[in-house]
Amino acid sequence: MTTNSSHATDRTRSMDTEIAVDGVSKTYRSERGPVQALADVDFDVGQGEFVSIVGPSGCGKSTAFRIVAGLEEATEGEVRVDGRRVTEPGPDRGMVFQDDALFPWRTVAGNVAYGLEEVGPPEGATVDERVDYCLDLVGLAEKADAYPKELSGGQRQRVGIARALAVDPPILLMDEPFGSVDARTKTSLHRELLDIWAETRKTICFVTHDIEEAVYLSDRIVVFSAGPGTVLDEIPVPLERPRDRTGDAFTDIKADVLAYFEDEED
Repeated sequence: MTTNSSHATDRTRSMDTEIAVDGVSKTYRSERGPVQALADVDFDVGQGEFVSIVGPSGCGKSTAFRIVAGLEEATEGEVRVDGRRVTEPGPDRGMVFQDDALFPWRTVAGNVAYGLEEVGPPEGATVDERVDYCLDLVGLAEKADAYPKELSGGQRQRVGIARALAVDPPILLMDEPFGSVDARTKTSLHRELLDIWAETRKTICFVTHDIEEAVYLSDRIVVFSAGPGTVLDEIPVPLERPRDRTGDAFTDIKADVLAYFEDEED
């Protein structure tokens, strides 16, 4: 298969690189011996870029996410954020997971305020002002005093996004954040996330198993192989937004990504 990886790499490195993943491998120990999850993974994410990572189940894409987030250490290689090596989580990287992990005893506003209480609000803002801004950004201002059990799945994920944005990190890391919601809610969340990205210009690294989702959202798609995961290709998505999911150009890019999955099954 002819790949677009050289073109995609040139495009990324012409931008200001926010995230650089260099030669990252990860091996876990198990009772049966070492298990390699990642093998020599290389990719960059430019400042303000929206990049998705896709791959088959068990390919290590969530492991790569956790290493970029500083939640795990690479066995080999390194991740740099804004030129600094990642060794632990930090306020420069907001994280959103498939499991929203909200505190059930805190209100919506209290959940969004949690990180602000730990590291303080951005300069020039109070905690309350920042909470109000982020809840308005995700369309949940009227739910500030509600508790997580009173929210739908989509609303809970919106709170998770607001919480990640509260301390105003330059980077938003998202690990299959919409994997557990229904198709209609997911479509709404896609539009809302792109609106938030357009307003805030965050750098977004988005892990998903949903290829259509990746094509709809991303500037570029990093395709992982089956485990141990490595980068097969980086496919640019040069389509204007909002995107027509039924259009020929959209369908062609989706087919390019799907072809790698078909090759893995052969």
